[in-house]
Amino acid sequence: MVASYWSGGVAASNEKSLTQTVLSHSHVDVRGNCCYDTHIKNYLYKNLGKRIEVIIRSKRMRYILLLTAVVLIVGQQAGVVFGRTQSVTFPPRPGERDFVLDLGDLLTYKHQEEIVQICDTLLTDKAIPIIVVTIESMSEYGADGWSIGRYARNLFDEWGIGWDELQGQQSGKIYSWNYGILLLVSTGDRKARIELGADWGHEKDDACQRIMNDFIVAKFKQRDFSGGILLGVKALEAMAREKQLPMIPRPWWHYALVVGFIVLMIGTAHSLYKSGASGWAWVFWGAVFALLGWLLISFLTSSRRGGGSAGFSGGSFGGGFSGGGGATGSW
Repeated sequence: MVASYWSGGVAASNEKSLTQTVLSHSHVDVRGNCCYDTHIKNYLYKNLGKRIEVIIRSKRMRYILLLTAVVLIVGQQAGVVFGRTQSVTFPPRPGERDFVLDLGDLLTYKHQEEIVQICDTLLTDKAIPIIVVTIESMSEYGADGWSIGRYARNLFDEWGIGWDELQGQQSGKIYSWNYGILLLVSTGDRKARIELGADWGHEKDDACQRIMNDFIVAKFKQRDFSGGILLGVKALEAMAREKQLPMIPRPWWHYALVVGFIVLMIGTAHSLYKSGASGWAWVFWGAVFALLGWLLISFLTSSRRGGGSAGFSGGSFGGGFSGGGGATGSW
């Protein structure tokens, strides 16, 4: 079908009408040949040009349609991705000073009470909230394929943990005070995350990783989830107060290692004495045991440090946002 064009007052809407128009402007000579006058030649030229233009435009239209199809496909895929993002949900936010949302049912009543007391005192003293969240799985909230770090950051921002800024009680100045702390545990994913507010920067990443490994995950591997969360909160509180981290609970073999070292040292000294070894032998073995002792102490000792305001009466959620690093652990 050819689009309708107007030229010289003649309309040609399709092939049939074009043929009829040509025949109406022609005559047959004595030999039966069809003759065309100048008007017909001009008419055919114009219409032929129009038809070529239609073809050219059709090709352009094909490219336009192809590009439109590509855009629609990409848009559809983007819609699926955005739909997934929009379909991700988050647990209901706890009260301003509840501090704990134990949807994974990991905490004992006693430990939860102790955690709330620790967090309440820290929030009052330093305006730094620690929020503990346990869930069964991230897939419950449509976050299939998400890392726990990504989900923790989005949860942190969704709830607005901490405060973007606070006013000094004495000076009245406005300070940036985005020091919230989130501890998220997902039992089904076997992962945990410490997420920090933006003003922490990344200087506490090492401390958070030690807390995660030595206090939280170490207990989780023993199936003591409640104890691991409690120890983690205590360590995070010490970090927030710029205090030394609590002593790491030691397994029995640590003590056995110390006893074995002492016995070996005494036995070596006794052997040197009985054999009448020279002074250089004593110096050599003394240096060896000094080095071993230093390595043993370095291995067994763990003392860390870690941020802080005062007399705060507000809640835990004041528009804070993530971006200050943290640590991830799995078991």
